[in-house]
Amino acid sequence: MSILVTGGAGYIGAHVVSLLAQRNEDVIVVDNLSTGLADRIGAAPLIELDLAASDAKEQLVQVMRNWSVESVIHIAALKQVGESMANPLLYYRENVGGMIALLSAMEDCAVKRLVFSSSAATYGMPGIETVTEATPTHPISPYGQSKLIGEWMTAASASAWGLRPINLRYFNVAGAQSIELADPAALNLIPIVINKVLNGEEPVIYGNDYPTPDGTCIRDYVHIGDLADAHLAALDSTAGSAPLETVLNVGTGHGASVSEVLDVLRSVSGRKIDPLVAPRRPGDPPKLIADVTKIQSALGWSARRTLIDIVESAWLAEVAKRGALA
Repeated sequence: MSILVTGGAGYIGAHVVSLLAQRNEDVIVVDNLSTGLADRIGAAPLIELDLAASDAKEQLVQVMRNWSVESVIHIAALKQVGESMANPLLYYRENVGGMIALLSAMEDCAVKRLVFSSSAATYGMPGIETVTEATPTHPISPYGQSKLIGEWMTAASASAWGLRPINLRYFNVAGAQSIELADPAALNLIPIVINKVLNGEEPVIYGNDYPTPDGTCIRDYVHIGDLADAHLAALDSTAGSAPLETVLNVGTGHGASVSEVLDVLRSVSGRKIDPLVAPRRPGDPPKLIADVTKIQSALGWSARRTLIDIVESAWLAEVAKRGALA
């Protein structure tokens, strides 16, 4: 029996595949390689497949039957908030359409164990600093909406045909477990700032007048290694027939401001960093931190790495990657 990981050649997916390989699990990767890299998945077989293609369900059914798939970790998705605002239908087609194909194939093949890569973007602008899984969901971007729709679909499938899903709502993921698994795209604060510094450019702080101790936004940063651990713990919990906590926050339960992240990067890199200050971006809440009580109770999982671990691992991986390419 094997585990199917969609998006397994991407940043998060490759870390999950690596951990599964360390456990000697049989892993099959499905990825369209739009952002993923085939050389990141080790010896795992790769099926190049677009989940939003018209025949995706039929292809997935064949993969599941050929490889005796028993469970799925579904990570494949488009994930840029700004892009989703500019091109919403693309996000509904890829993220929602891909989920329809996957769940349809799972139902046909009686594959009932699923870990779904959701997002804290489902909360939108919650109006509170620390969010629990019971906090009302009001996503403000098509990306966040597509993730919430995915959660609705897993809940409906659980009722209709016995799917056993766990939806992991990620907070701010960063860091690297190795040079080879470094984040290939600078789309979030930590990799963006690191790339700016290494390019000799000044990073930008968007707003320094928020109602926080230093005026900059506070977020919950979780190390990619801890996030990968959470996927395995979630997958293990779907075995058997015990009731599941189907929605879980994945974070540290602690926040760090943009200025604090820059301070850590100064310490780790030894570089002088003088950021520019720009106006606030629309839709940025002053503070957003995960309440992680439920995931600790349900899975026995807690984040082990610190903000220093996150920034240092991301910095060293990017420096080494550039050195290897030089």
